[in-house]
Amino acid sequence: MKHAEFNKDLLKFLNVSPTPWHAVATMKQQLDAAGFEELDEKEDWSLEPSHGYYVVRNGSSIVAFRTGAQDATASGIRMVGAHTDSPCLKVKPNPELRRKGFFQLGVEVYGGVLMNPWFDRDLSLAGRVTFLDGRNKVSDTLVDFRKPIAFIPSLAIHLDREANSGRTVNPQTDLPPVLMQVAEDDATSFNDLLKQHIANESGIKVHKILGYELGFYDAQEAGFVGLREEFIASARLDNLLSCYIGLQALLNTSGDEAALLVCNDHEEVGSVSSEGAQGPFLTAVLDRWCGAGKSKAIARSMMISADNAHGVHPNYMDKHDENHGPILNQGPVIKVNHNQRYATNSRSAAVYRHISGELNLPHQTFVVRSDMACGSTIGPLTAASLGVTTLDIGVPQFGMHSIRELVGTEDGFTLYSVLAEFMQREQVF
Repeated sequence: MKHAEFNKDLLKFLNVSPTPWHAVATMKQQLDAAGFEELDEKEDWSLEPSHGYYVVRNGSSIVAFRTGAQDATASGIRMVGAHTDSPCLKVKPNPELRRKGFFQLGVEVYGGVLMNPWFDRDLSLAGRVTFLDGRNKVSDTLVDFRKPIAFIPSLAIHLDREANSGRTVNPQTDLPPVLMQVAEDDATSFNDLLKQHIANESGIKVHKILGYELGFYDAQEAGFVGLREEFIASARLDNLLSCYIGLQALLNTSGDEAALLVCNDHEEVGSVSSEGAQGPFLTAVLDRWCGAGKSKAIARSMMISADNAHGVHPNYMDKHDENHGPILNQGPVIKVNHNQRYATNSRSAAVYRHISGELNLPHQTFVVRSDMACGSTIGPLTAASLGVTTLDIGVPQFGMHSIRELVGTEDGFTLYSVLAEFMQREQVF
């Protein structure tokens, strides 16, 4: 895959993946096109050598793998991990608010949202809807309104003279988006609007809405930014960029070695779910793949947890350790934290540095300032659960957890190139 093609396809992936369910559906399409076979957790599996498979749980998490030419017990598995979810505003179960003729929806903050950038944006809505169809059967469908349908207007500075010095955001009262104006006697429910949209979008006749998991998102598409177009601006770069990188690496390996990609949901809220990194999903897949030899396979394996890193912001340079400040477009970032907020150790970092050096590609290192708290990833969770040697790495970015984030155009392709080589290495250690 060439650099320009990689970034062009990345923008497409971001634009059609407004939610974890859409991201997984898009990944499934690419895996199907590459000849991977979907496995059902409810059925028996019969895995063949040198073949590709994938498993989906809850529609929002996916494990895809190549079995390789050898038994994974003898060869080990080259693993890459990422997460499908991003901070956003999710619609509450009983969301309708009618005030002064404005129809609004109550929202719940999902994850560590940077809330101020959500104001004055064109917003759309997407996610999964569970419903009763005309045959009295419970079904799911994906929903994406695509066009801007909502707006969270700021309060004018004339009405809040302290807006630029002391304004805080109350998520209960300040964030409900405005969707439309309605008459006082209008009794339209949000479920009515959903049923109408599903009929228009999918041609599905919904008898009754039973539930939904829907989130607002920035309707502005991903695009190149900068006088020389050296940046990519988009929603959900954390962490759909890593999902895309990992998927392309898996698809473009030789298939001779056992390799695996896991993209978990719910990382932004702690990963405690049946499909999260603290849940049993990956372990269940490995149990069925490797059987009694799983422990031997894990001892020969390595996981690379790919999740974006904080690049040095030129307006806030003092927020970084002076010797560990990643720069956009100067390489992926090996993330180190000796308190185990990241799972990197000298051994796993050495593997990445060795491959990167062989390919003559750059890399950087991040350590949080000693007087600041450190974030975390699925890396330590997966390492603790499986007992697998793990590296935490990511593309440097600006505006993490904002509604719109920024990365360099070089770093994603660099990380992809190294991961593709890692996934087809005959010997990891």
